[in-house]
Amino acid sequence: MTIGKMTALSLGLVGGFALGVWTGPHITERADRDASAVHDTVAIPGARDEATAAREARNSNRAAAARAAAARTARVDVSAPALHDRLKPVLNRGADLAIAAEGFRSAEQFATIAHAARNTDVPFVLLKHRVLNEGKSVAAAIRESKPDANAAVEASLARAQARSDIASIAG
Repeated sequence: MTIGKMTALSLGLVGGFALGVWTGPHITERADRDASAVHDTVAIPGARDEATAAREARNSNRAAAARAAAARTARVDVSAPALHDRLKPVLNRGADLAIAAEGFRSAEQFATIAHAARNTDVPFVLLKHRVLNEGKSVAAAIRESKPDANAAVEASLARAQARSDIASIAG
């Protein structure tokens, strides 16, 4: 390579870098401004329409159902032997259920992760880490672990299976 070619290549690289440094803040500032330009709806005090009232009624019904479901599932402890017996076939052979259950807030959460791991062929330890340590939802953990799976459906199925297990143990 000749000195002229080396000089041209060096100037080209320095020029490209300088252009990037000069335009970078403008591009990122624009992206931040576009992302923060969320349009909020203006609420008029005292003006409630029927749709809002119906939505609030549905939300209160859902909240009541969630509290009732939590009351039903709160009776089973994560370390309950009956739960461990029920989940033993769901987890891998040789898994220590006492160690697997560590860190879960509820028996339903533990059973949901166990069923999700079995249904999606994602390792239980990986799903447990993403839900407990990284604070992700079950669906988000499944989506991150297995992008080609329908994460929302898999999470709902696992939750339903977990609730069924808890109901069979508690009642």
